[in-house]
Amino acid sequence: MDDNLHSPERRLIELRIEHDDLDDLIDRAATDHPVDEMVLRRLKKRRLLLRDQIAQLEAQIEPPEPA
Repeated sequence: MDDNLHSPERRLIELRIEHDDLDDLIDRAATDHPVDEMVLRRLKKRRLLLRDQIAQLEAQIEPPEPA
């Protein structure tokens, strides 16, 4: 049971959820009310970092097949 809490698959799910949450937050911040550009830039950088981490984990879990 404890292994499932720290598995790469679980971490991937958590990263995807966080990425989706950031997507929603960035979209709402851009349309609902004016937001500090520095804050928006930081959120977008965090989202890019999450996207990179997701790609790395996906490659670990399912390595690309040789051509």
